[in-house]
Amino acid sequence: MIYKSLAKPLLFKKNAESAHELAVKISNITSSSSLLQALTNTIYGYKNSKLHRDFFGLRFPNPVGLAAGFDKNGESPLAMQALGFGFVEVGSITARPSQGNPKPRAFRLPTDHSLINRMGLNNEGAEAVVRRLSSLNLEIPLGVNIAKTNDASIHGDAAIQDYLTSYELANTVADYITVNISCPNTGEGKTFEDPDALEALLKGLNIGAVNLKPTLVKFSVDTDQKTLETLVEICERYAIAGYIATNTSSSRANLKTPLPTLEQIGNGGLSGRAIAEKSTQVIGWLKGMLKGNKPIIGVGGIDSEESALTKLEAGADLLQIYTGLVYEGPGLVKRIKQKIAFD
Repeated sequence: MIYKSLAKPLLFKKNAESAHELAVKISNITSSSSLLQALTNTIYGYKNSKLHRDFFGLRFPNPVGLAAGFDKNGESPLAMQALGFGFVEVGSITARPSQGNPKPRAFRLPTDHSLINRMGLNNEGAEAVVRRLSSLNLEIPLGVNIAKTNDASIHGDAAIQDYLTSYELANTVADYITVNISCPNTGEGKTFEDPDALEALLKGLNIGAVNLKPTLVKFSVDTDQKTLETLVEICERYAIAGYIATNTSSSRANLKTPLPTLEQIGNGGLSGRAIAEKSTQVIGWLKGMLKGNKPIIGVGGIDSEESALTKLEAGADLLQIYTGLVYEGPGLVKRIKQKIAFD
């Protein structure tokens, strides 16, 4: 409870992005110190053979992973390993460096236990991030999440080539690669969840070629069931190893946060408890479509042991958290693992 009584009040005095930057800085320092890693693991680590999972040729020491979005530049995987995560996903990374959208671009919704962000895929660029990741010696699987550079002038074949640049670079360091087709925070506001665009993208990436790493596709929480069926049918024509459900939401339905506050915040992707139910529904749809033939990583609103179990019961094989850490702190990872092990 140290986080909620001491760290959280201090972090919440800062704006959401400044607090995030501080968390990444602390994680970076921890990643650079074997002593701090050992101390962190002593406090937060928990291992149990019941938690081991094996998917797409990888061994996961436990099913709780860090979702993309926290560590866009690959600065903290060793710290996340020390915290007890079973895997970590960095990014999204893009072929070209990007400063992202203008600030302010990240906002807390405490009443809803959620966040809204329109970061705009800010990152140092695939080449720089991959260079940093190449020196890691992780004991847990590393995922790299790739997206199209946030530049409206990049479209059509150029957009696919942009993805391909990141894909080929990520393949040199990642244990698995996530193709982010559903980020709503780009300048043009378009995604690759259009069936024709998705088909062209997967064909252009040449997924399934010799020596390429397992590739996953991440869907939006706003995808309706019929569209999801179409997208999965397309993905299944290629060598997609699994799916991540879900990305953030553009909807503001049923929020407790007052409308004037939401209007002042403006556009962005909604994450956290507010999308938990919809995310779980998408996981259930995927489970029915895939019939257990491909693993599903569930993410969206996991901020307690109970919400984690709900995702697993709906059909998720692995889990990812991020926004839940903002409200519950790093002890959430250990509590979820203990609950899964003894449930």
